[in-house]
Formats: sequence, C-alpha cells, structure tokens
Amino acid sequence: MTIFQKIIDRQIPADIVYEDDLCLAFRDVHPQAPTHVLIIPRKPLPSLAHANDEDQALLGHLLLVARTLAVQLGLADGYRTVMNCGRDGGQSVDHLHIHLLGGRALGWPPG
Repeated sequence: MTIFQKIIDRQIPADIVYEDDLCLAFRDVHPQAPTHVLIIPRKPLPSLAHANDEDQALLGHLLLVARTLAVQLGLADGYRTVMNCGRDGGQSVDHLHIHLLGGRALGWPPG
C-alpha cells in the first residue's frame, strides 16, 4: 500500500484541499513552489504507463480538477502541471499523481 493510498484511506493525515468521488488533492509536504498540490486518483493506478483506454475520463477529470484548483488557489499569473512517470521520470510514489505548482515564476527547462 502506498503512502497516497494511506492518505485516501485516512490512515495518515494530509492537508486536503479538494476531494470528490474520483480523486483527492492535498498540499505536498515538501513543496517546490509556494503552491504545490498533489492530485491523485482514488483508483490505485501506479503510473501513467499503467493507464489504459478505460482511464481516459479519469485522466481528463484529474486535469480539470487541476484547472479548478489553480483558480481557487489564486494562480491567475500561471501554473505548471507535472506528471512524473517511472524512476527515470522522477516518480517517487507508485500511485499516479499530478503536481500543481505555482505562486512564483517557474523556470525552463524544469529538470
């Protein structure tokens, strides 16, 4: 069981900023920007590489939640969404998640 599943199951606390039947969003405990929220599906999907055609609506929903949260969190000047996939992609928890980052100018390239 991943740490994210434990957050979904309320076995460990998190600063939850959004939840619905499909996903949960909470503040990252090691923020990389003034606003850093993780958006995770309730479905235990290890990574984007494990998604299939049946996950299309879920993946779209996660991005729309990111957009909604960006507005709610005051990121009018812009924000970044990041989805790491696999060890070389920087994924550290084997549960698909989207990073929503903002609140400062973000440089490029990111890595």
